[in-house]
Amino acid sequence: MNMFRITAAILALCMSVMSMPASAANVSGNPEYQVDAPPAYSMVADVVIARPLLIAATVIGAGLFVVTLPFTLLGGGVDRAGQALVVEPGKAAFVRCLGCTKSGYDNHSD
Repeated sequence: MNMFRITAAILALCMSVMSMPASAANVSGNPEYQVDAPPAYSMVADVVIARPLLIAATVIGAGLFVVTLPFTLLGGGVDRAGQALVVEPGKAAFVRCLGCTKSGYDNHSD
């Protein structure tokens, strides 16, 4: 009888450990498993309003970056100025999926 209890305990432990990945994939509060699927009105507003404004912000930011480049060279903040004025608006305009709120190529799993 003692051997039966040990075998049953080992079998129960193995079955509970095997079900852990299945229960982990079912977590809805984890943003890693949420897919960003924007609605159609969000995509239309992105095409008509947001993208032209972000492209204009990228062009204006590049112009401001060039104008302020001598001052940022003296202050030592060229990388931060370039990131804020050119890269971030450009990334939001050209690397973000249509209607999404986060930038990046793999933002659907982010």
